[in-house]
Amino acid sequence: MTQLASRPRAAAPAGGAGALRPSPPGPPLTAVPRLLRALITDRLGLMAEGTRYGDAARLRMGPRTVHLFNSPEAAKHVLADNADNYVKGIGLVQARRAIGDGLLTSDGELWRTQRALIRPAFQHKRIVARADVVAGEATALAGRLGELVGRGPVDVGERMTELTLGVLGHALLDADLASAAGGGVARIGRAFEAVQAQAMFEMVTLSAVPTWLPLAGQLRFRRARRDLERIVARLVHERGRRPPGEDVLSRLVASAGRETDPAVGRRRVRDELVTLLLAGHETTASTLTWTLHLVDQHPDVARRLHEEAVAVLGDRPPRYEDLQALTYTAQVVQEVMRLYPPVWILPRQAVADDEVAGFHVPAGADVVVCPYTMHRHPGLWDDPARFDPERFAPDRTEDRPRYAYIPFGGGPRYCVGSQLGTMEAVFVVATLARSLRLRGIPGRAAVPEPMLSLRVRGGLQMTVHPV
Repeated sequence: MTQLASRPRAAAPAGGAGALRPSPPGPPLTAVPRLLRALITDRLGLMAEGTRYGDAARLRMGPRTVHLFNSPEAAKHVLADNADNYVKGIGLVQARRAIGDGLLTSDGELWRTQRALIRPAFQHKRIVARADVVAGEATALAGRLGELVGRGPVDVGERMTELTLGVLGHALLDADLASAAGGGVARIGRAFEAVQAQAMFEMVTLSAVPTWLPLAGQLRFRRARRDLERIVARLVHERGRRPPGEDVLSRLVASAGRETDPAVGRRRVRDELVTLLLAGHETTASTLTWTLHLVDQHPDVARRLHEEAVAVLGDRPPRYEDLQALTYTAQVVQEVMRLYPPVWILPRQAVADDEVAGFHVPAGADVVVCPYTMHRHPGLWDDPARFDPERFAPDRTEDRPRYAYIPFGGGPRYCVGSQLGTMEAVFVVATLARSLRLRGIPGRAAVPEPMLSLRVRGGLQMTVHPV
């Protein structure tokens, strides 16, 4: 795992308001080949490389220069205070070619329209109303895993993907994704594996490789894209046979019907559903997978989780009101997202010249805020590499800067599904901890893989045991 060395924060340069601000420091030009290799092979290490120069760094990688900012103040400026000056940047621009122009990758008026369309489905009252759906999926998962006690290892990453897609389908789309996929949600998960791989390929090659080349990864992506388009078409068709509701799918279908060009409407529904399916399951599945790994590594945490689940839930499924009582479980989930934030990088591009943390950012510059490095900043967190859920006890969070912890981003583009994702993670962890222990395979390390989310490379094999 990449570790961050302790270093002083970057200081703002001296000079009056009219003084010319310098560019951030960074590796010399001779480091460009090494940085380009790191972009392909060690993206977390690349981000850590920048933090060695302080809380602001400039990383030159061939035709692109990335401005990395690693302080809460800079993150707040870029993501919130001056958010209108920053559009989606490197990585997400390339991802647009893979997943379309949905809420994750769009900008400007299109993004505002899409967010206004999606947001009502994530209102507090609707999340509360769907708590029983999430609890039912968590209980069903515990039952399926319980049947594997005493048997061989299971890939918990795949199981978490199945769970989160089930929640997404029933809680947000009012649809059975397993049926729409033609036999199971695993098919959707596999399709998104290829989509993510293509999106990252587009990023590390800076879209320099023509999409028509018959490379193996691009051929897999084309097949996956066709699969997802068929699944989306089936979802839209099935939803159209029933009376409209307040679910996301109904709202998307109704919005498409208002487009003057039917082709534009169909494309908007496709892009938004593909984005929702990806973002709606991948981040929570990654968080749950990392949670099971870290809990396995810390038996004292596992014991406290079990005791809290038994005391709060007894033998019944969780209810929304239980979130107030499952305090330690929530702290565990928060600490997992600190060490392995599902959204590990927030790329932006400056529209106009700006000044961030005392440094000049020219118009058109690539700007990156990296939750992964911010969450491991030794100036913000004591012993930052240590897993310690007590960091999120109420008496230890009061003085922490708001933008020191940003697993869901910040500002106007703060993740619209954060409340549902948090409830889902807490319910699942508590439900599993009540009756089961999952243990890793000795000798197999969990290695972070920074794709569109920060997941475990190659999955996570674990065996299931009763408590």
